[in-house]
Amino acid sequence: MSKIDNASFDTTLHVYDHCLCFAAQRAARALARRFDEALAPFGLTSGQFSLLTSLNQPKPPSIGSIASLLVMDRTTLTANLKPLERRGLVRISVDPADRRARRLTLTTAGRRILRSAMATWERTHGEIDGRLAHTEAKALRAGLRALA
Repeated sequence: MSKIDNASFDTTLHVYDHCLCFAAQRAARALARRFDEALAPFGLTSGQFSLLTSLNQPKPPSIGSIASLLVMDRTTLTANLKPLERRGLVRISVDPADRRARRLTLTTAGRRILRSAMATWERTHGEIDGRLAHTEAKALRAGLRALA
């Protein structure tokens, strides 16, 4: 059992110093904000960039496979796809092999904007990586992948 048995300020400091979830949430918000600012000239958020990247596959993936890849429920994924579909960056179509399923296609316009945004993503990512030692960045990625 934990030594912390009440909700004192010491408990707050303990959580702040030890909670992986808290640290990951703070880091995720800070990273998302930084990438949102960098990708704004392309009319993309960091989440939209990640979604477009996940659709950049040789064959159109299913909604379920992308939801699983992004650790996102299907309803949230569908809601996030709508603005990209309205902009003509993504096409949602019926799977010919299973009419109940939907396939996601990155359109020509979607590929174009993804290609245009990639240099900005690489530059921003390099700046962030530069704040970590190479071995720290590698270990951090491995740890985050293990948790996802």
